[in-house]
Amino acid sequence: MSAEIQSIQASLRSFAEEREWGQFHSPKNLAAALSVEAAELLEHFQWLTEEQSRAIPEEKRDAIAQEIADVLLYLLQLADKLGIDPLDAARNKMKLNAAKYPVDRAKGTMKKYSEL
Repeated sequence: MSAEIQSIQASLRSFAEEREWGQFHSPKNLAAALSVEAAELLEHFQWLTEEQSRAIPEEKRDAIAQEIADVLLYLLQLADKLGIDPLDAARNKMKLNAAKYPVDRAKGTMKKYSEL
């Protein structure tokens, strides 16, 4: 696992321990919190056109960055609780996606792998 990810996870553990929040950080609760934070991230894009979503004004980028951080931090806490290396999981998922979506069949289409 990346030393930087391990360092962030250790900081998150310390942060929670100092506040006695570990009792609330079950995998179920962390997954729910992650979902809530992802929804808060999505809220910044609600009602925008595709073009507007690609050209976020600088003054909104900080708020979006904070939501991205919340999503990442909850994801890292969940991975830590479950003993999952998030980078290994991501690498493995990318391999699976490459097999499910071969370039010659998936290029330029939004179809699900079962429809290719």
